[in-house]
Amino acid sequence: MKKTIAMLTAATLAVSLAACGGTGASSGTTSSTTSAATADNASADGYRIAIVQQLDHASLDEIRTAIEAELDAKAAELGITIEYKDFNGQNDATTLNQIGTQVISDGYDAIIPIASLAAQCMTTAAAETETPVIYAAISDPEAAQLTDIDYVTGTSDALDTKFIMDMMFAADPDIQTVGLLYSNSETNSEKPIEEAKAYLDEKGIAYVEATGNTNDEVLSAAANLADQADAVFTPTDNVVMAAAAAVSETLTKAGVPYYTGADSFVTAGALATCGVNYTDLGTTTADMALDVLQTGTVPEYHVMEGGIITVNTETAAALGIDPSVFADLGGTLKEVVTAAE
Repeated sequence: MKKTIAMLTAATLAVSLAACGGTGASSGTTSSTTSAATADNASADGYRIAIVQQLDHASLDEIRTAIEAELDAKAAELGITIEYKDFNGQNDATTLNQIGTQVISDGYDAIIPIASLAAQCMTTAAAETETPVIYAAISDPEAAQLTDIDYVTGTSDALDTKFIMDMMFAADPDIQTVGLLYSNSETNSEKPIEEAKAYLDEKGIAYVEATGNTNDEVLSAAANLADQADAVFTPTDNVVMAAAAAVSETLTKAGVPYYTGADSFVTAGALATCGVNYTDLGTTTADMALDVLQTGTVPEYHVMEGGIITVNTETAAALGIDPSVFADLGGTLKEVVTAAE
């Protein structure tokens, strides 16, 4: 991980790819229900797919739901049986290692991990058998060490950091200090944070970094930034997303606009983002998985098209910001409100 310049809160979480190299007993897995999609005229052909979600949060849930819907649709369309089972690692490397051991032992035909840590652990688990791994929502596959592996591919929700920074200054050209809130254990955050720093350096704008690897640390970091920053940016960071509602409330009450890397933050109360459609991402991931299984060919990973500006109108009103200020930047403007918990 790259070093931070000013760290308000820090802790070390053993969630690196190396940590995923160990094995564990399958009893440590946490799994949801098993579903099967079978066409009326199903042949003897079919597939068993393990869907491994890193943790619960809105974006990852949306991706999983889209994957399952597409697998159901393709089963009916192709006249085959597609059985899939959900696993959830609760953002814990040990649990994900245990899931990987179980999935390989149970002989699944393919694995679809959702988010970076899940993808890293499943890639390691499948190294000997080379069971296809088709990941979903990896912002920077190269930084996550998920490229140039024969049995691994997937979809990337690579972030347009410059565009989000442009949004920030479109709403307030007089920003003096930007807060960068992220987890230093989250590979998705590495490249966007470096890009944000380069952007701010070029404009001569000060920034302060705050990191956390637990909910309490993230909330403490957010509270510190509320006192120091004129606006705050978080990339597609799964650790921070777990505390997004509380972080958004803290910053909005302090009058600090919160810009993020995924629309799930915005429906949790953050001000705005520009990113990908996660239902489309889930659908594409499922299609890639089936294509790999049917052809035996593993293509390069696919970067999803972004350009969707999502603005929370309730938060914008609380901050005195007109959502139309973002319209001139291009992209498609989508207005949402905070989702009920």
